[in-house]
Amino acid sequence: MAIKIFIDQGHNPRNPNAGAEGNGLYEQNITYEVGILLEEMLNANQNFDVKLSRPTPETLLGKSNAESLAIRASEANNWDADYFISIHANASTISSATGTEAFVYSTTSPAYALAGHIVQGISEKTGLPNRGVYVRPSLYVLRKTTMPATLVELGFITNPSDAELMDKNPNLFAEGIYNGILEYFGLS
Repeated sequence: MAIKIFIDQGHNPRNPNAGAEGNGLYEQNITYEVGILLEEMLNANQNFDVKLSRPTPETLLGKSNAESLAIRASEANNWDADYFISIHANASTISSATGTEAFVYSTTSPAYALAGHIVQGISEKTGLPNRGVYVRPSLYVLRKTTMPATLVELGFITNPSDAELMDKNPNLFAEGIYNGILEYFGLS
């Protein structure tokens, strides 16, 4: 039986719940593209079944931030996903901030190990620093999903080199996540 992975491409194409901006780029465009590429890789592997939160670039979820987040969690729950991966791009007022990191609800969740493999996979593919995995139970999509869930920050959209890498080579981030998933499941 295939492992069901819900890929949440963080944020909407426009408000409500549009993402961060930096270096002329929009988080929601990066997360959409990486999600599409990851879906293609996972669907090419018979071990996985995938559903996207944003199947098209114009998919708009909800009429408010809260509703947008609620729809993402409830779609994953209703689909009975085995794992939930939310893709994001980080932002900071410190333009030198760089690297990839992930958040989970708790260290006891299977998502903690999955997130560790994903962050390592992205770091290995992109050369970005591995900033680690952190517990953040306040994040809605981690609190309200009924399956192990992680929110992955690919890199910093506010860092010129991270932003360029995400813009020009989204495939490296998708491959990094994919490799991390395979490693986690012992399929690499």
